[in-house]
Amino acid sequence: MRIRPGPALVAAHLPLRGTVPLIYGGEDKVTMYPVSPNTVLANALSHAEDVLTPRVLAAAPERVVFVVGTQINGAPHIGTSLVQSLTFAAAARIRDKFGVPAEVQFGALDNAPYAVVTDHGTGHRYQRAYVHAFGEQGIVGLVDKLYRPLFAALSERLHVPYTVETYSQQQAGEHFRRTWLRVLPHMDAARWWLAPSSGVAHIRVPCPQPDCGWAEKHAERTRVQHISAEQATVSAVCLHHGTYDVTIDPAGKEYLDLATLYRNLIKELAAAGATDTLYVMVKGGDWVFDCQLVDGAVGALQATGFTCGPLPARLFCPMILSDTGAKLSKSLIREGRAALPEGAAPWMLDTREWPGSLPEYVDRLLHMAEVVLSDPRHFFRSYSAGELSRMMTAPAARSVPAP
Repeated sequence: MRIRPGPALVAAHLPLRGTVPLIYGGEDKVTMYPVSPNTVLANALSHAEDVLTPRVLAAAPERVVFVVGTQINGAPHIGTSLVQSLTFAAAARIRDKFGVPAEVQFGALDNAPYAVVTDHGTGHRYQRAYVHAFGEQGIVGLVDKLYRPLFAALSERLHVPYTVETYSQQQAGEHFRRTWLRVLPHMDAARWWLAPSSGVAHIRVPCPQPDCGWAEKHAERTRVQHISAEQATVSAVCLHHGTYDVTIDPAGKEYLDLATLYRNLIKELAAAGATDTLYVMVKGGDWVFDCQLVDGAVGALQATGFTCGPLPARLFCPMILSDTGAKLSKSLIREGRAALPEGAAPWMLDTREWPGSLPEYVDRLLHMAEVVLSDPRHFFRSYSAGELSRMMTAPAARSVPAP
């Protein structure tokens, strides 16, 4: 399939220089574009999604899959909704620009820690993941309640299909497990990239005893032995049942839980070289720092003879910041260690508290996504919580002309 760039997107996406650019989203929804400085990247692009153009042209895919994940550990906050809505909007733009089908794959990270305890006898910490506390059907219920309504609405509005895959389903897949087994003999080269302070890339295999599921959080006493291309043995210690051994093979019976950087390495390697599909990993802007370690690990693996195709493309979305310039943290605010930023509202920490209907929330999100994607300067930047609240709830004109 030969792909060429299609016609430019709607001309309204290009505000006239020297004028005050407005965007119209329906009755009572005229709002000002944010005032954003120029950057090297923004100066090189006409549209934010153009950052993906080289990858689409090189891959000439039959379809493009935008992968966006989040931990299933409570109600989503505005940062989660922002990234998800931008994922759907970017997928629609790539579809329209290149005439190639695009879809969204939502990764529900049900391996997020539900409970963490310390064994006072040894000082070791243990964790139990959401999937082991709630069970697979319980996780399905959480996704259906907290995430699927928004995804279904975004999908319907933009005509972008979506699928949901939990981490439990992903790690049980044969291709994911074979990728991990293939990386394992080369881990001496990659481990310092995945864990620069300790050199221990955490792997957790929860205790297989019925109704248990506890695993060492930091894997201090976990040992991995590569047996063959089809098998590895993991020895670990359970909080309640002592030492145990499990066998990891492509069949997917025993649970394979990997620390965040380790998991992302395997996930991207598993998607590398897909013949007809270009995967785009969509992440918050804070992942820019993390991905340099993932890339370093890939380079270290390749230096030892590990082979793989081109890694997936990546798209980093704007971060939402507190008044101090730190990433907006729901947990820090609720623990009393940080204050709700000026201009922010409680619903931004729990989107279920949005003071309106779901259709209205989706309308505002997509309206904001159109604004953010309208100019690379608006996309490749961060937003204060107060500014984002203004853009979502009370648009107000500004007298500052566009640069």
